[in-house]
Amino acid sequence: MTPRLDFFGIAVSDMPRSVAFYRLLGLEFPEGAEEQPHVEAQLGGGVRFALDTEEVMRTFDPEWKRPSDGHLTGGAFQCESPTEVDRVYRELLDAGATPHKEPWDAFWGQRYTLGSWQWPKGQTRMV
Repeated sequence: MTPRLDFFGIAVSDMPRSVAFYRLLGLEFPEGAEEQPHVEAQLGGGVRFALDTEEVMRTFDPEWKRPSDGHLTGGAFQCESPTEVDRVYRELLDAGATPHKEPWDAFWGQRYTLGSWQWPKGQTRMV
């Protein structure tokens, strides 16, 4: 399988207010989403939109800080299995990328590798 765009998310400081805002825009979150640290809404084409609290962001990266000169969005490409995540991670390494964090399993059951992946010539790509 070729990785496909599956997910993008935003780090939020106020989950109840953020859920309410995106519900006003038509996104459907599960009942009780306001009380959760990570929530998702399905979008067209199978893409998921997520909100994560700043505390969740720090579980990925203990040194994470809210950017003051950038954006808070991220994206994910879905793989068929944790094994495929690891394979794609190795392929990116072999292609010359330098990751921010090695693959790990999130508490909601997904396997991730976190980047700002640094590619040759100084370009940064989020994965």
